[in-house]
Amino acid sequence: MSRAEANDDRQPNETELVETEPITIVPPPITTPSVARAPVAIPDSTPVAVSPVSPAPSAPTVRLLAVHIGRSGEVAGGMSQVINGYLAHSFADFDLRMISSRDGSGGVRAALLAASAFWKVLRLADPERTVVVAHLSQGGSFAREGALVALAHARGFATVAQLHGSSFADFAAKRPGLVGRVLRAADVVLTLSSESRTAAAEFVPGERVVLVPNAVADGVHREIEPLVVFGGAVSKRKGVDVLAAAWQRLAPEHPLWRLVIAGPIRDQPAVPLTRGEFVGALSHEALMKLLERSSIAVLPSRDEAMPMFILEAMARNNCVVATRVGGVPAVLANGVGVIVDPGDADSLETALRQAIADDAWRAKKADLARSAFESTYSAAAVFPLVERSWRAALDRRSDGVAMKYRPGSRSPSLQP
Repeated sequence: MSRAEANDDRQPNETELVETEPITIVPPPITTPSVARAPVAIPDSTPVAVSPVSPAPSAPTVRLLAVHIGRSGEVAGGMSQVINGYLAHSFADFDLRMISSRDGSGGVRAALLAASAFWKVLRLADPERTVVVAHLSQGGSFAREGALVALAHARGFATVAQLHGSSFADFAAKRPGLVGRVLRAADVVLTLSSESRTAAAEFVPGERVVLVPNAVADGVHREIEPLVVFGGAVSKRKGVDVLAAAWQRLAPEHPLWRLVIAGPIRDQPAVPLTRGEFVGALSHEALMKLLERSSIAVLPSRDEAMPMFILEAMARNNCVVATRVGGVPAVLANGVGVIVDPGDADSLETALRQAIADDAWRAKKADLARSAFESTYSAAAVFPLVERSWRAALDRRSDGVAMKYRPGSRSPSLQP
């Protein structure tokens, strides 16, 4: 099924869109000191012979290093996909290295992996050109990876704390002591939402907190099918119960359409669905292929930060239906997607019905989503900002070291 050309007229049954402010990214300033060159005086009595001069060979460019700490590999969760995207990209000035501090396991294996990460941070060398980037979410991750940030900071390395997870503001309110200690050990803090940025700025100066969205890889063009896809943990937090209820009422009206719910089963059972199926956990590659074939992506979560699934769906020309939580309204601002209230099965049913029934309206949403991806969430748009943040951390740490040895310096630390 090909996507129809969109028109600009709203249909009578069109779900009301929530107009919100899109994400505004303000990268940290980078200043390059100018070098004054003294004029060379030539005596008038000295004859000057002008001959071609070969330019001096330029000094080899010194590559910088960004060491990432967190969870990577084929592990469920947006954090892993963010790190994997970094590792797969060729950055202009930075080489990348990964230190795995967790892999989804528990018990002895998890303890050994964490201990190995601490040992590797202790062995890091060359702080002048190395920045340590720790990927943090709430709970145990904040304590574990946060301790690694503090260790790298104490060893003189530039540090970046990149915040993931959907409830950082609530976590920061409950654990202000832990959050403050970790964030003050970071030269730059990267956040995914305005809410997280505001919460982080309670602990460190606002100029050290930068809002940078996740970036996703582009998709492959495939023939589009009448398919609605959900990707994520099958849980109440992700709103699968609401989706199942809405779909059971909607499915009899549209016999050509099918719903696929992809993700590991958590606290919601895989109930029988009319022309719907639970396919379980898929590899990231398999889920992306599914999105490349689908027409509509749905994520009726009750709690999110900036879900990678939505960004990946936008990159693959899906009409996106999601809930007003976390950073989702900013991502889907200005009609890019359809936003409904979390937990509201009736509103979700109405939005899905319109997306299914109105080909032109659905195609317009898909085109807007694709354009937003290209301008704001593609690797070409995001990764230069991320790289500037890493360099800003190095510059800030260099300034701090210089201040430490400056006569009359009151503090050797960048901490407020």
